[in-house]
Amino acid sequence: MYNDVSLFIDGQWTASSNGQTLPIHNPANGAVIAQLAHATRADLDRALDAADRGFKTWKKVGAYERSQLLRRAAALIRERAETIAPLMTQEQGKPLAEALMETRAAADIMEWFAEEARRSYGRIIPARAEGVTQMALKEPVGPVAAFTPWNFPINQAVRKVSAALAAGCSVILKGPEETPASCAELVRCYADAGLPAGVLNLVYGIPAEISAYLIPHPVIRKITFTGSTPVGKQLASLAGLHMKRITMELGGHAPVMVFDDADVAGAAKMLAGSKFRNAGQVCVSPTRFLVQEGVYESFLAAFSEAVKGAVKVGDGLTAGTTMGPLANPRRVDAMTSLVANARSAGARVVTGGERIGDKGNFFAPTILADVPLSADVMNNEPFGPMAALVPFKTLEEGLAEANRLPFGLAAYAFTRSLKTATAVGNGIESGMVSINHFGLALPELPFGGIKDSGYGSEGGSEAIESYLNTKLVTQVGV
Repeated sequence: MYNDVSLFIDGQWTASSNGQTLPIHNPANGAVIAQLAHATRADLDRALDAADRGFKTWKKVGAYERSQLLRRAAALIRERAETIAPLMTQEQGKPLAEALMETRAAADIMEWFAEEARRSYGRIIPARAEGVTQMALKEPVGPVAAFTPWNFPINQAVRKVSAALAAGCSVILKGPEETPASCAELVRCYADAGLPAGVLNLVYGIPAEISAYLIPHPVIRKITFTGSTPVGKQLASLAGLHMKRITMELGGHAPVMVFDDADVAGAAKMLAGSKFRNAGQVCVSPTRFLVQEGVYESFLAAFSEAVKGAVKVGDGLTAGTTMGPLANPRRVDAMTSLVANARSAGARVVTGGERIGDKGNFFAPTILADVPLSADVMNNEPFGPMAALVPFKTLEEGLAEANRLPFGLAAYAFTRSLKTATAVGNGIESGMVSINHFGLALPELPFGGIKDSGYGSEGGSEAIESYLNTKLVTQVGV
């Protein structure tokens, strides 16, 4: 049952102070399924005051107790996964199996940060003089403003919130307005696990207005954002004006290199599954398919067959569906425009290339072949169910194309050659590189990009560091 979604401020679920709401749509049919509370300036002020007080309480809670609370929250979301996942499917569109996977994976992320909370070690630094003690201490940076996107409404929020809580920070989470209910249920798990009032607050509204108010506010000491590169640059600029620490996980345009010596059939099967997961609305989705000339046609045929066999488009709640609708009409318009542009540039539409039906945001899985580098899809992240194929001759030529764009979030390669794999791992300019499999986004692994894809990590032991200050204390015994 999908119900109206409230704000969560100072430990209470609450409507907007003026009663204003936003409609929530089901992308499979366009129907309005509920209303979302729209935060006012007064609501944001209440959240800021709560986060300030919550931080003063939470930073004094021991690491062991913070760890235990995160473990309790993880147990709760596991228990509630089969109730939460259908909410995500109704608001976001992804198949129920993918929604269940995302919800259950949140527990793993919580448990990872539960352990990180207990291991945020400082150190003793050997002194030059007798009787001097030099200590590097780790302290929470302060209240955090976290901004999360609609494509993974739980996954993106749980990384930010869990890292912040593990470090001892309080949080104001600006959740995704288009996919708010599953994010709200995540917050409910933290609250029901015993988190003190004010430590975690959840608001929704007009993103630009909320960010413009929260980021400069003196209460906020850390910004974490996942979203597009243009918006990320604006927020980073605003944060920089106020000397706020930031983590940015921005857009990508992931190249995948398939070499002549690759297992073509195996690569095609893996890529068909990965490319169309969440209808291609994944920041690390393979998008530019760079295929060496010797296997170009055979890979194209194998990939096309794999897509036809594996991808069944439909309502995410319908049994057998492997790809749901796009999350909003904007993505349908973007796909239509990219196909038209690629065609005009000389690309071949091998399969798909058009909207499915006139109800909901369904778009056919699309494969474009022989795509000129001048086509929009080769330069702008499609963020949808679209694969663009282009041949390359040599390793050097392939790497040059892989590195041509200013993005550097994720990259992939398929080869049987250890020499080639090593060259790709060393040569690709990307925050993450996965070779012969899709091994990204596990809680214990670093997750983040370089260049225009952002900076900082939201995974691995690196993730908690940006929520901690290092303080030097040097003293002489008396």
